[in-house]
Amino acid sequence: MDDQTRIEIEAAAFRRLQKHLMEDRKDVQNIDMMNLAGFCRNCLSQWYQEAANERGIEMSKDEGREAYYGMPFAEWKEKYQTEASAEAKEAFKTSHG
Repeated sequence: MDDQTRIEIEAAAFRRLQKHLMEDRKDVQNIDMMNLAGFCRNCLSQWYQEAANERGIEMSKDEGREAYYGMPFAEWKEKYQTEASAEAKEAFKTSHG
């Protein structure tokens, strides 16, 4: 496989993961993803921002989140984010504290 084809396949896989998390599984909360997988939508938006910055494209944290979420992060939180349970918060402290 040539490099360009590999890049295109990787990009397609990323877009599918993004669609899955942003459209198919809006019900899954970021804290639960962090507790189970060690990353969440915010991590993906940060990695997106970092990749842009590494290529000389200035992108702030908020711009990276908006690019990933497809809307301002505050809007996403209002529409889809629920209060984390005490158990989820404790698990987060234990695994990421």
